[in-house]
Amino acid sequence: MSESVINSDAASTLPIPTLARRDFLVSVLGAGFALAVSPVRSETMVSTDAEGLLSGEVSIPVADGKLPAYRSAPKGKGPHPVILVVQEIFGVHEHIKDITRRLAKLGYLAIAPELYARQGDVSKLTSIDEIRDKVVSKVPDSQVLADLDATATWAGKHGGDLSRLGITGFCWGGRIVWLYAAHQPKLKAGVAWYGKVKGPVNELNPRQPIDVAAELKAPVLGLYGGQDQGIPVETVEELRTAIQAAHGPSQIHIYPNAPHAFFADYRPSYRKEEAEDGWRRLQEWFRGHGV
Repeated sequence: MSESVINSDAASTLPIPTLARRDFLVSVLGAGFALAVSPVRSETMVSTDAEGLLSGEVSIPVADGKLPAYRSAPKGKGPHPVILVVQEIFGVHEHIKDITRRLAKLGYLAIAPELYARQGDVSKLTSIDEIRDKVVSKVPDSQVLADLDATATWAGKHGGDLSRLGITGFCWGGRIVWLYAAHQPKLKAGVAWYGKVKGPVNELNPRQPIDVAAELKAPVLGLYGGQDQGIPVETVEELRTAIQAAHGPSQIHIYPNAPHAFFADYRPSYRKEEAEDGWRRLQEWFRGHGV
């Protein structure tokens, strides 16, 4: 078991990789927004200040190097409950950093590690297809889970209370939330925003959320758009059925008129009503499950 696993007793559904030390292709986080989402819709974009917060880039020790991450937490005495924030397909750009600040304003130590750091910098790529082909297709799930464990360990040593550990993720990160909830028994709760639930498997991505529905170690709230062209409602309903069959406390909520990425306030897909309702549900979910 990797030394990055918090408290050394996480029961993984995926093998934790033994990684040789290597040069990371991303050693520091980029500024602003990923090029693939230009132009940014500033008229709807939420911008959260860092007043009263300790916010900025940090470095997470992992087995084969150091992982850049963005951390936000309330200033002053902790420890604070911890929420791992898992990036969209666009990496840890300004929207994800802002989400950590929003969570910190609620009293959390929120931290978003750059989970593509070994495979490449997506911030300068100009299309989603290019991001998928050049970087994301090379990222193994086992690496991601180990890096999230290492991030939690770091948070626990820097003002975080790991007895109140949560996770939330968006798009690419929404899928990861389900996998992490099946991996880490010390997790208290997760909130997955429009992450893929079903699809092809391969050596790097051996299982999908629907495959681990009966193995969740923490309750997950899944938030999905009924008009999502990339995640058919039928597959989300299959996941709901699998969760119910396992008699677990996880839940699915579908917004009938919302597209994919309805929470992304800097994109045309943003839907204010659904985004605000989802944020309210996230807070209630975490509070209701001890995070």
